Amino acid sequence: MGIVNAKNNVPEHQRFYQQAYKAHTRLWTINPRSRWYMTPYLIVLWGTFGATMWAAGRKITGHNTWFSKD
Repeated sequence: MGIVNAKNNVPEHQRFYQQAYKAHTRLWTINPRSRWYMTPYLIVLWGTFGATMWAAGRKITGHNTWFSKD
């Protein structure tokens, strides 16, 4: 029963997050793994935004497909 006798790490994590938060660090960048979470998210976010703008620009100029002339 390792979970019953496990050390309570919550106060240490709270101190870590509170110190970073007091230093005005964004909450989503405090965790050391944040880089691994945010990089794919931002690539998808800006990629879909760029694709939407590209498609909207094509539609405005009268083209109904992504790449060809018509």
